[in-house]
Amino acid sequence: MAEIVEMHEARRRQRPVAWEPEQREPNQRGRDRLHAETRKPERLWREALGERFREHRSRRGEKLTDTAKTAGVSPQYLSELERGRKEPSSEMIAAIAGALGTTLVELTGEVATELQRQGAPRSGGNALLLAA
Repeated sequence: MAEIVEMHEARRRQRPVAWEPEQREPNQRGRDRLHAETRKPERLWREALGERFREHRSRRGEKLTDTAKTAGVSPQYLSELERGRKEPSSEMIAAIAGALGTTLVELTGEVATELQRQGAPRSGGNALLLAA
């Protein structure tokens, strides 16, 4: 059984990272594959939002437990949000933003600006704001 698991893991590691177009010259396909494998994965909204939560909390000099209590969430949940592990609802974002002395609109605007600055592809202008 362990041998089968090892075989599946080995096959999974050998698969290409990205789809490779078939209608290209042989040299170009190799460059596309190399570029796709070295490209960084796009940063997630929840990760950028979590960093913003942590930055605002740190600037205020608050402990995680203090902010969580004010927002009405558990410290564990707020910690998971700050680490980008959970995807919060807009109500949760608004509650935490209020506890941090900011608004939902200001916070989501900061996150959208940060993602755009870091090279997230633009797709329709306000698409990032609508994600919150």
